[in-house]
Amino acid sequence: MKKSSRPVLFISILILAACAGWVGYQEFAPQRTPSFSFVGEGLERLPAFSFPDLEGVTRHHDEWKARVLIVNFWATWCPPCRQEMPLFVETQERYRAQGVQFVAIAIDDRDLVKDFSDVYGINFPVVIGGVDAIQLSTSLGNKFGTLPFTAIFDRSGRTRYVQAGEISHETLERQILDLL
Repeated sequence: MKKSSRPVLFISILILAACAGWVGYQEFAPQRTPSFSFVGEGLERLPAFSFPDLEGVTRHHDEWKARVLIVNFWATWCPPCRQEMPLFVETQERYRAQGVQFVAIAIDDRDLVKDFSDVYGINFPVVIGGVDAIQLSTSLGNKFGTLPFTAIFDRSGRTRYVQAGEISHETLERQILDLL
């Protein structure tokens, strides 16, 4: 081997070793969970709100006083929203007699929501929101306007749980049982 080739070979080996070390570090280093949340600081209590239902009748938040209230912001075009709706229907049926009340606030067209409600057999109030509903969800901690967004309130109207994205059966059940 020529003397002039040795530095090139040495540098090549160093680069190769550095790359191998970096790949090994990336593969075996402990994974850090990013500290990122779609839910920000929200109001401590249920704010006043009113929206028209599917028949055009204005529904007010105080209709559901002294109940465990689950407010879900959703849309018919949202796949996770469609996925969790049967869970809400089933859970409303199971806990209605114990004072649990679901209210769905749709960010959508009334006719589409009506059709959806009929197909899914929704057994709780569905109201139609617009910009005011988006602002309401933001005030509850939905800092990116994510759908679905669920907020759970105790019987005195205090915010007990909020979640951006689809809520699991286990989480919903645990939150409700803690408030009964």
